Amino acid sequence: MAAAHTPRESARAAALGVREALGGSFAAISQWERELGKLRVLVNVGELGAEEREFPEDEWYPVHEFPEIADSLHERWAGAEPHAWVETAEGPYAEGRRDAGPYNHQRVAALRRRGRSCCVVAPIVLHGRAWGELYVARRLGEPLFVRADADFATVLAAVTAAGIAQTERLAEARRLAFTDALTGLANRRAVDLRLDEALARHRRDGSVVSLVVCDLNGLKAVNDSRGHAVGDRLLERFGSVLSLCGAILPGALAARLGGDEFCLLSVGPSSDEVVKVAGELCARAGELDLGDGVAVGVASTGDRIGPVRTARRLFRLADAAQYRAKADLSGEPVVAGRHGGPDDPVVRLADSPESPQGPERRRFRR
Repeated sequence: MAAAHTPRESARAAALGVREALGGSFAAISQWERELGKLRVLVNVGELGAEEREFPEDEWYPVHEFPEIADSLHERWAGAEPHAWVETAEGPYAEGRRDAGPYNHQRVAALRRRGRSCCVVAPIVLHGRAWGELYVARRLGEPLFVRADADFATVLAAVTAAGIAQTERLAEARRLAFTDALTGLANRRAVDLRLDEALARHRRDGSVVSLVVCDLNGLKAVNDSRGHAVGDRLLERFGSVLSLCGAILPGALAARLGGDEFCLLSVGPSSDEVVKVAGELCARAGELDLGDGVAVGVASTGDRIGPVRTARRLFRLADAAQYRAKADLSGEPVVAGRHGGPDDPVVRLADSPESPQGPERRRFRR
């Protein structure tokens, strides 16, 4: 089967491979959502019916309509796993129901409605528990599946399960690589990647890219007086506030850069919309029962800050604005370029060749 990098690609590659291996005209992979009691279709491949889509948005079936699924949903298998079975459009399979597997009239009706003669159904078992279902069908006029096909489908379902497990491990590794462990927000690595993509889009079509950089005030005092566990709780609470405010901006990325520094990355909304959200962030942070509010700096390609060709410059602008907010003990966000455009002291600081701790930046300190 072809290599795949996402769960959707993995499911599609598996369905295509199984359909070819079993000589089917159609194949689907579905996942059992235990908490919802649904069998949700992830992918359909091959000859699709009028109502079928390759990647359906909302195709699912109640588990209670499929007794063979309901019986195995909460089972675990230490050794032998459940075997595949065959269904035909004519009802009970000619070789005998005990050998062919459970009969399901909904599935038989679906075969008839879609012009298919038979199907083979194989449970997909992951980590010893039923995960979902592999389904392969043939069109009318083609030979019916037999017991040997069901045996082969059982093997293919095991191979599919191994592929799904590998994809899930890779997805989890990727999630951990781009997630801050304490707050659950994105981390600096994720921001760097997304910001590079955002600026490429900005250069391509002029989309507004905005960066909100936040420095949480009072974390050191909380750690020193009440312990690091309480300090971690402050970081978590502010992370929740940042996430809530970020949700106001469609597609915004909320992240913890490290220590007491956080950011929001927005692509699309105007700079005024972003500044409004930054003001809301300041207000909500000031209401936390821990810490001492937040210093917020904003840099947006929608303001008069000159051309932004690199992520580094946008970060420097937002960081300089945040530093000015902290120095002024401002309860509102400071926005780069809002006071004089290129002559704004914040813009001059960000574009200064001196180091961040140089004389010009120190003049913002009280």
